[in-house]
Amino acid sequence: MDVQQIKQRFGIIGNTAGLIRDIEIAIQVAPTDLTVLISGESGTGKETFPKIIHQYSSRKHGAYIAVNCGAIPEGTIDSELFGHEKGSFTGATDSRKGYFEVADNGTIFLDEVAELPLSTQVRLLRVLESGEFIRVGSSKAMKTNVRVVAASNVNMVKAVDEGRFREDLYYRLNTVPIMVPPLRERKEDVYMLFRKFATDFAEKFKMPALTLTAEAREMLENYRWPGNIRQLKNITEQISILEQNREVSAITLKKYLPISEGSKLPALYKRIDEQTFNSEREILYKVLFDMKSDVSDLKRLVVDLMNHGVEKTNQNEEHARIIKNLYDDTKLSYTPPSEKVSTVFIGDEEESNAQIQDTEEFIEESLSLSDKEKEMIIKALEKHNGKRKNAADDLGISERTLYRKIKEYDIDL
Repeated sequence: MDVQQIKQRFGIIGNTAGLIRDIEIAIQVAPTDLTVLISGESGTGKETFPKIIHQYSSRKHGAYIAVNCGAIPEGTIDSELFGHEKGSFTGATDSRKGYFEVADNGTIFLDEVAELPLSTQVRLLRVLESGEFIRVGSSKAMKTNVRVVAASNVNMVKAVDEGRFREDLYYRLNTVPIMVPPLRERKEDVYMLFRKFATDFAEKFKMPALTLTAEAREMLENYRWPGNIRQLKNITEQISILEQNREVSAITLKKYLPISEGSKLPALYKRIDEQTFNSEREILYKVLFDMKSDVSDLKRLVVDLMNHGVEKTNQNEEHARIIKNLYDDTKLSYTPPSEKVSTVFIGDEEESNAQIQDTEEFIEESLSLSDKEKEMIIKALEKHNGKRKNAADDLGISERTLYRKIKEYDIDL
């Protein structure tokens, strides 16, 4: 079976060694019934390989169904894949076959398989292992003979480690892996793809095709293409329709390339639960207590300066710097001392020995969380005249928890 013929049949452009190797793997695995997992960034053309596998398998006369798992709502994904019985949920006015039932003796392509809910992953694992599935709302097991090819643009190993994808299902799908290279690793193919897209667009809209200067071609090949082939096609079509000059220079091309050359940031996945809120509250407490500690240090330093003075100018400047830093850390306003004020610290001997009375008494405050908690409980009980239920409501805790805290801190009512 010739690779070149397959490239022509399925419209594959490129001669990169990695791309050719992927095509060869697809050809070799096609006659078998092994599951295949296709990995690669978004826009690399992963959807072409399931078609190759299906067309060169014994199932080529059966159904081929492509399912985008990320586009189906979680509440209906089981019904879409496995079908449902009449009355199994609101709106189920009739029984319906799922994709696995329709694709019997054929091939089903599960794109973005990492987006499947965990409950659906369990059902899919059963299909892969025994060929059995159960319609939503039914208790009868049904059989299907389906070849499964899956694809994902996320790091599946990381998804397994984070608990978002079942490990046993991952290994069951990853019997034969195919890793589609990103466009930045196919530099020699970039210009070929550009010419293909430019020619197709010109023929479709009856206009001259675009050409590139040498500098523009070099820029095109050295760009990182975070959106891969899909991005290259979109930019080619933009330039074709917006530029009057059919020869594209590097200056013109640069206008259509995003400034950030392909820095790829992963999509964040964060489960928000009670533990998360507790952690954020603890962080907030810590920040507040740290700020309070800084203010206490600032008070102590100011009192020390006012009581003892400073013997040397450089020492005074060092203390001033420390004060400013403490003000900056606590986000308080800071006004540098004037020359008149500074003479109190660095003036002649009579002024430096002057007695300066501090009108504020410095009290070291406790920063213990347990002390603060006990203090708040006592205040709440005093506020409500010892009524525990009202005090608990005011504190935002249960009456049982309040009773336990009273015992724990030995609070005398």
